[in-house]
Amino acid sequence: MVGARTAQTDHPLHDDIDNVVVSSEQIQERLQDIAAEIDLQYADRNVLLVGVLKGAFIVMADLARYLTVPVEFDFMAVSSYGSATQTSGVVRILKDLDLDIAGRHVLVVEDIVDSGLTLNYLLRNLRARGPASLEIMALLSKPDQIRVDLPIRYHGFQVPNVFVVGYGLDYAERYRHLPYVGTLKPSVYRD
Repeated sequence: MVGARTAQTDHPLHDDIDNVVVSSEQIQERLQDIAAEIDLQYADRNVLLVGVLKGAFIVMADLARYLTVPVEFDFMAVSSYGSATQTSGVVRILKDLDLDIAGRHVLVVEDIVDSGLTLNYLLRNLRARGPASLEIMALLSKPDQIRVDLPIRYHGFQVPNVFVVGYGLDYAERYRHLPYVGTLKPSVYRD
C-alpha cells in the first residue's frame, strides 16, 4: 500500500474521502516513469492505446501526454460492476473498438485490476483479433483480489483490498475527477 494521508477539503467531494491512498504527485511521477518505459519498448513503432472506459480515460490521457512515440487512441467499455463496489463476474461489452487492431501494437490501459476476471476476458477477446503485440498498463492493482494470472507489463501501484475512488475510479458515477486515489468514508456507501 502506498502511504495514506487525510484528504484535503478544497472541494466539496473531498469531505467524502477518508484517506488518500495514492497522491496526485505520486500518480504523475509514476506515469512519467511508465511512459519512459513504453517509449523504449515501442521506439520506431506506432502504439494504439486502448482505454477501458470509463475509468481509464484519465489515466490514458495523462499517460499519453508523457509519451514521445506516435500513439493513436481507441476505447472499449465493459461492465462487470454496475453501481456496486464488487465485480459481478459477468462481463458485458458495452462499446467495442472502432479501429481494426490486426497487426497493430496494442497497449490496453486500465485504471484498476481487482479480480482480473474482466481484463482476462478482454485480453482473450482482443488476442482473437490478431494484434502484432498486446500489452497491459494498469495504474492500480489489488494483489489480494487477483484470481487469474495477468501479464501486466506496466504497473503503477498496489493498493489494499479496499474500495477506492478518484483518478477515474468512481462510486455510483461520482468521484472520477478527483486528482488522487482515496477511500470513501463508510457513511457514503452504507446508507
